[in-house]
Amino acid sequence: MKKISGRWRLGITLASIAALMWAILPVILQILLETVDFQTITLFRYFLPAIILTPYLFLNGTFNNLSEKLTSKHVIILITSGVLLAGNYGFYILGLEKTSADSAQVMIQLAPISLLLAGIYIFKEPFSKSQWLGFVFFAIGLVLFFYHRITHHLADLGTYGAGLSIVSISALCFTGYAITLKYLLKTFTAQETMMIFYWIGSILFLPFSDLPGLLSLNKFELLLLLFCGINTLITYSCFSEAFAHVEMSRVSAVVATTPLMTIGLVQLVAPLSNLNAEPITLLSLCGAALVVTGSITTTIAKRPPMSN
Repeated sequence: MKKISGRWRLGITLASIAALMWAILPVILQILLETVDFQTITLFRYFLPAIILTPYLFLNGTFNNLSEKLTSKHVIILITSGVLLAGNYGFYILGLEKTSADSAQVMIQLAPISLLLAGIYIFKEPFSKSQWLGFVFFAIGLVLFFYHRITHHLADLGTYGAGLSIVSISALCFTGYAITLKYLLKTFTAQETMMIFYWIGSILFLPFSDLPGLLSLNKFELLLLLFCGINTLITYSCFSEAFAHVEMSRVSAVVATTPLMTIGLVQLVAPLSNLNAEPITLLSLCGAALVVTGSITTTIAKRPPMSN
């Protein structure tokens, strides 16, 4: 295993940039959804990184042995993983369209939690009491954050409740993607898999996109669309590079604060736009804090040793 550099300030800075970019993304997406359909936005989130990353990887020789790795089994798993990631992207923005940026960002935290739980049952990974406590914090936090909505949507699911359900599906898609990726990374590099996934997503969303409709967008909307495309490259580059300089637990702890950043951004932007925002109360703030605390705890808490 490659040793970390120990440049913890750089690592924390990179992790913070990744967290901030992830926090900004749902706000930008929700603004764009007023004029651009979710399929076209998602296409650009895939296509722009694909056309930037592909030439770079070919020029530096990353793909010299790629054809030798593409067995029929690997191709099937790559396609499956790519489709699951596309589901994560697509369902997230579809759910975002029906809810709000801050509520979607809180709900998507189901992804790392469900991945940890999948590790217990699929990979037989140990889970400590501290991690279970973190899971309890997370569950209580969700209830508190959405408390003002719960009574209404128990009686009538409605558009908002449907949106949260769709975001939950997005989180489960991410879990499935991460599980298949764990197998693929035994053979492929992370850069190889991401380039393949970008092209799979581009192919999947292209037939459903409204490219002629882009001609009616103004310069500001086109810039926002461009931002959505390069956001993925910047975010994942900073996120990956952070691991080279600081421990995974610190990176995870920084990234777990993303929902709180999104909540703050939404409250700043909402009065100046038509952006939907959750009503902020002491209860909802406590809920958001518990969601973040629970996510951090389940991620970085010390695990018990695996039994032989």
